Amino acid sequence: MTDSHTGVMSVAKVTISIDQSLLKRVDRLVRSHVFPNRSHVIRQALEEKIARMDSTRLARECAKLHPAEEQALADEGLAGEVAQWPEY
Repeated sequence: MTDSHTGVMSVAKVTISIDQSLLKRVDRLVRSHVFPNRSHVIRQALEEKIARMDSTRLARECAKLHPAEEQALADEGLAGEVAQWPEY
């Protein structure tokens, strides 16, 4: 989240518990200069995971739609507007 007055991202400090082997992998990424620090690794991983979850949720919700019903609703909505369209 970015502060609208300063343009600076507001952050909160949190404490997490993490498996030692995973922490070693994170530290390797930092030492290899793939990421500047642990926080950056974890923040990016969280952002990517949440984005994947959001897109999966969207796909699940879209799968619930019935194409024929959605088309009928769209056609119904357009039918009233067609008369208002200019002729080309």
